[in-house]
Parts: sequence; structure tokens; C-alpha cells
Amino acid sequence: MDRRLQEGGRGPAEPDAVSGAPGFTLREIRPRDAEEVLRLVQALADYEKLGHEVVATAQDYYGALATRRIQGLLAEVEGEAVGVCLWYETFSTFAGRSGLWIEDVFVDPAHRRHGIGLAFFRAAARKALESGHAWVEWNVLDWNEPAIAFYRRIGAVGREEWTDQRLSGEALRALAG
Repeated sequence: MDRRLQEGGRGPAEPDAVSGAPGFTLREIRPRDAEEVLRLVQALADYEKLGHEVVATAQDYYGALATRRIQGLLAEVEGEAVGVCLWYETFSTFAGRSGLWIEDVFVDPAHRRHGIGLAFFRAAARKALESGHAWVEWNVLDWNEPAIAFYRRIGAVGREEWTDQRLSGEALRALAG
């Protein structure tokens, strides 16, 4: 994602800015963006009615970004972070190939319907292809009809035969012994 493009005619872009649409810029997230990432992830969790589940700290994001456990993009309007897209690499033993898992995509409500979400997914698709990945995947809550409709418009297909499972907390500790 080393394109030097900035939208909206606001002058030279940062070295890692990528193309969006007029009025916003996408750029790679850096560890120093940890506070903004936390703010946007908390806003996403609040939107999903899961705000009580956020226990991450800015330091957690700093470490994950510094070690590249997660990567992603920030959308900015006039220098203010208004959206986030976070991903990490996955691997399928069946396919023998890797993919990108998009963990979070969020755009502040005031900045929706301006092409930021589409720009996030286009940039993630480019990143996947440039890195030799075979797919991009993500989850969506079943009640989020606007997001699901958008995903269908961009060509995404739901994988209804799979259901997520999670082991955490006391159950994780008990199983680990």
C-alpha cells in the first residue's frame, strides 16, 4: 500500500496514503495511531451493541500494530480519523493458501455513504492480491442488513454452512488444565 495518492486536492499525501474518493484519504495504520484505533473500535462495538465487550487498550493496539499481528487502514477527513479497517493473515490447510481476515471495518456515521467503506474493501482486495493471498473474509452480524446488502453488491458470498465457535475465559483455562 505504498501509493502516494491523496484525494480532495489537499496537497501532497503522506508516503503511505492510498486512493479513496474526493474528500478523504486512506493511509496505513501505524503503532502511533493506537489511540485512534481504540476510539474507532469502541465506536464500532457501541454500534454493534457490544461496547461492554471492549477490554482492549491503546497499548494492546500499539503492540499488535508494532509487531504487525494486525494491519490496516485509517480513513481521514481533513486530518481527522473517521474510519478504520483492520486485518490479519489467515491460512487454509485445505487450500494450502493464505488469505486476509478483515476483523473490523467501521466508518463514523457522519461520514458514511461517501465511498469510504468501498475504498477500504478495494484496498484490502489489492493488498490480498499483491501479497499472493487467495481470498478476503470477514464476519457480519446477522441483523446488520445495510452491511450485508453492501457486501452482496461488492460480490461477497455468505458462508452459511460454517458457524463460529469460541473458547475463552474460564472455559479456556479449564480446558488448558
